[in-house]
Amino acid sequence: MSLQGTSITLDQPCKATRIPSGEVLHLNPGETYVISQALGGSVTLRDSNGLYMVSMEDAVALGQEIVDQIAQLADDGAGDAAFSEESVWEALRKCFDPEIPVNIVDLGLIYSLEIQELTEGLYQVDIKMTLTATGCGMGPTIAADAQSKIEAMPAVKSARVEIVWDPQWTPHMISDEARKILGLD
Repeated sequence: MSLQGTSITLDQPCKATRIPSGEVLHLNPGETYVISQALGGSVTLRDSNGLYMVSMEDAVALGQEIVDQIAQLADDGAGDAAFSEESVWEALRKCFDPEIPVNIVDLGLIYSLEIQELTEGLYQVDIKMTLTATGCGMGPTIAADAQSKIEAMPAVKSARVEIVWDPQWTPHMISDEARKILGLD
């Protein structure tokens, strides 16, 4: 099931984040958008003026049918797995750059993942990540999405996500699987 290419007309105001500036704004009722991607629990809309990311919390303005489909796409049962480093990587694979239909792990944006056990069964997770471009205003939004997905794991007490610029990201950091998705191979 894919929502990509679906046209929707808003029947109520919708809070969104302009891509790539990161500016928060409200989309107006009566305006029509096309879904560019619906991945990781958010949806990217486009119109002739640009791209906008709508979070799951604000997606009700897109209609209940769209909300249900976004939730179904985002729910793969991974939250039921026992805590491990791999389960943290899987949580990070649910985070997407809103302009690129590839998760942040396969884009090569995650530079380090450190897990510290605080008490029996409770963990602190620290992530260092980068972005595809230093001027990207979506950085705080992407980092917050990663943090919230990790903190949603029952065994995680807290997570910290730090954006770093060294080394500078380059396209060679993209995984082979993501290269196929993007048509780069």
